[in-house]
Amino acid sequence: MAYYHDNTIIYLNGTFVKAAEATTDYYSQSLHYGYAVFEGIRSYKTTNGETKIFKAKEHYDRLKNSAVALNMPYSWDTDELIEATYEVLAKNNLQNAYIRPVVYAPANMSFNPNNESYIMIAAWEMGLFLGEKLLRVMTSSFQRPNPKGFRIEAKASGHYVNSILASQEAKAKGFDEALLTDMNDYVAEGPGANVFFEKNGKLVTPPTGNILPGITRATVMEICAEMNIPVEERLFTTDELKQADAAFFCGTAAEVIGWQSLDEALFPKNWNDTLGRKIQLAYKERVTEATMIQTK
Repeated sequence: MAYYHDNTIIYLNGTFVKAAEATTDYYSQSLHYGYAVFEGIRSYKTTNGETKIFKAKEHYDRLKNSAVALNMPYSWDTDELIEATYEVLAKNNLQNAYIRPVVYAPANMSFNPNNESYIMIAAWEMGLFLGEKLLRVMTSSFQRPNPKGFRIEAKASGHYVNSILASQEAKAKGFDEALLTDMNDYVAEGPGANVFFEKNGKLVTPPTGNILPGITRATVMEICAEMNIPVEERLFTTDELKQADAAFFCGTAAEVIGWQSLDEALFPKNWNDTLGRKIQLAYKERVTEATMIQTK
């Protein structure tokens, strides 16, 4: 996939520059140690034709919180970054796009704290990240790291080496995506998405503590509250998950996408009849501002 071309514009430390001409420091802690934080944000063409960034404030607030959690200096104003992001979209003629802000470190080969951080905001066109078909998911041999070893609530670049390994392993074995457990063998999340399962008319999802508390996860729970769908946050194993009626991933890139199976164990409920499908449709309406969700 070509993320940029000769005329693509990014936001870089307060100015708009061509991506092809931008430079970075090869002695940065970010490059050598994965010491950076980022966000994944989507924008959509709404039903009235306007471009709308979905939950922009929540994402940029989390970017700040991630930086603070990792002791990275952070001096940017959320409203100013949102304005800059809309400008990036406009300059690149994008509406249905994926937006990637990154806060990264200056040159520093030691582990000493920095006095400043840098920021970059890029965007590119994005359709369905995981496709339209139901996913064949595999329990990964990789686990999420011990939360005592990381700021697990921070969206830190280095954390995603774990995600890359898990996703690559699943795809090499013919699956669509991976599912990771935590250090105690409870279900945690996907490489870049949270997980829900349906059983007897109720949804269940892992609690915070060993997962990234996703903004899309929070949106799903908002939709469930509005549609009177009960949700329980608790620990569960892959064995229990395989006994579910249905399951789905949710995330900014993934949006809401259903599963066909876990480790070849098929979920019995027709996806079109699931709570996940109702939420999938309601989520799409919400991000495109098609209609207001109606309470049952």
